[in-house]
Amino acid sequence: MASDFVYSQPVRIYFGEGKFASLGEILDELGAKRCVVACGKHFAPEAEALRGRLDAIVGVFGGVEQNPQLSGIEETVRLCRKLQADTVIGIGGGSSLDTAKFAAAVTLGEGEPLEYYRGVRPFPAERLNIIAVPTTAGTGSEVTQVSVVSHGTEKKTINNPVFMPRAAIVDPLLSSTVPPRTTMNTGLDALAHALEGYWSRNHQPISDLMAIEAVRIILSNLETAWRDGSNREARANMAYAALLGGLSFALPKTAASHACSYPLSEDYHLPHGEACAFTLDSLVRINADERLEYLCRAVGLKDTEELAQRIAALKALGGLRTRLSDLGEVDLGKLCRDCAAHPLMNNNPVRMDEDALRRMFEALK
Repeated sequence: MASDFVYSQPVRIYFGEGKFASLGEILDELGAKRCVVACGKHFAPEAEALRGRLDAIVGVFGGVEQNPQLSGIEETVRLCRKLQADTVIGIGGGSSLDTAKFAAAVTLGEGEPLEYYRGVRPFPAERLNIIAVPTTAGTGSEVTQVSVVSHGTEKKTINNPVFMPRAAIVDPLLSSTVPPRTTMNTGLDALAHALEGYWSRNHQPISDLMAIEAVRIILSNLETAWRDGSNREARANMAYAALLGGLSFALPKTAASHACSYPLSEDYHLPHGEACAFTLDSLVRINADERLEYLCRAVGLKDTEELAQRIAALKALGGLRTRLSDLGEVDLGKLCRDCAAHPLMNNNPVRMDEDALRRMFEALK
């Protein structure tokens, strides 16, 4: 019998090839009349073209950075206030979506974004609508209430219901030109989302089902998408799996792999997905229990050891960094302290204190 749980997912999801081409109709359906697009520089020309075609798009901020900076959010907010926007559309990877989410949450407030980032002001009760359009298969940000934002060298993960998008448009065709390395990084990020949502101390039955399906699809399609980005079936499957991965951790939250990813990104400059993958196979072995063995059998694997080996093989295939020696000079004491101190570590089913983390990282020398 399933244990007691509460499940909620308020995002309207539009999924399918070519859905993005219906953006105008979707904006009409949602009543979005004055929209600002937040995206990175690579998508900026297309966003400007959209502004020329769709009357509902009144502005574009095309300067979102790979690790979204508060300065980009400040620019987006200024644009939204100036143009009296009612909606922010984030188009791109997690950085663009997180920028859109934060900007939409604070535009109608009286203070500046820094005050909300610092926690000096509570987020306003009223916000702009958020429409999330992922162009990579990994982040899951289109269905979560999380925004990850940097301010200089400081990086914060802020979890608040005001960040939950009103709608997500998931069009696999948007990921068709993503390069192989990014495909692998984001795919492994999606795998981490699913596995951590599954083994999180806060796991629950509906999320578990989506996690298992996400793991199965990723293991069956990620290598194909990496080898041939034009393979539409693999791209569609990965887009669907990334969506399921986002849904599977939205309520339970992630755990040790993501807790470790923040110091690895901040101090050693690993992209987010690569940073999550750095410890993922190690944590499969550490967190191995009857539930995880069940997941492995459900996705067609023999056991958790085979799952760890499959993850390691994908990392090697993608040319990801896997050893401490790959990172240059490492301050292991600081790395372990910073990982242990991250709040997400509390969600891990096995207690990972500094000593346990040191043992894990020393095995990766």
